[in-house]
Amino acid sequence: LNQSFKVTAPNQVWLSDSTELTYGVNGEHKVRLSGVLDLYGRKLLAYNLSLTETSAAEIQVFQRAFNQFSNAHPLIHTDRGSAYTSGAFNNYLARYNVTRSMSRPGTPYDNAPMERWWNEFKLRWMARHPLAKTYEELVKLVEDGIYYFNHHNRSAIRNGLTPDEYWNEAI
Repeated sequence: LNQSFKVTAPNQVWLSDSTELTYGVNGEHKVRLSGVLDLYGRKLLAYNLSLTETSAAEIQVFQRAFNQFSNAHPLIHTDRGSAYTSGAFNNYLARYNVTRSMSRPGTPYDNAPMERWWNEFKLRWMARHPLAKTYEELVKLVEDGIYYFNHHNRSAIRNGLTPDEYWNEAI
């Protein structure tokens, strides 16, 4: 990807990463939220909650993305985490005729749009809502937040459109 973050249509580049979320009375429980983000319009295509970042969890989030867009053959960019470098994960992606790209070691800027999406999600959504006490509350909070960012979050970068509107305009 070489930090070339400009694309002209949906499904050209998908970014992926995971981030940690907490829940419980005192935030004592932790889960990993994984996502697949389309670089075009910054629309989150799929997500998965799991206890840890594993290749199985990352395969699951990509299964969800490919279930929606089975004809897509994007460039897929990730960091070099063990889940993304595993044989199981890369063998799974090979079925979809995709091009793989990975961040250079110690260079989070290589996946900057995905990192920014997590940052915005945590600061503008999770931090502005009460801490989820149960796993079920966390799932609802995450689902509502993703819906908000895909369907209500307008940006000048997208000509004042939401990611969903921007995508629909392109297809």
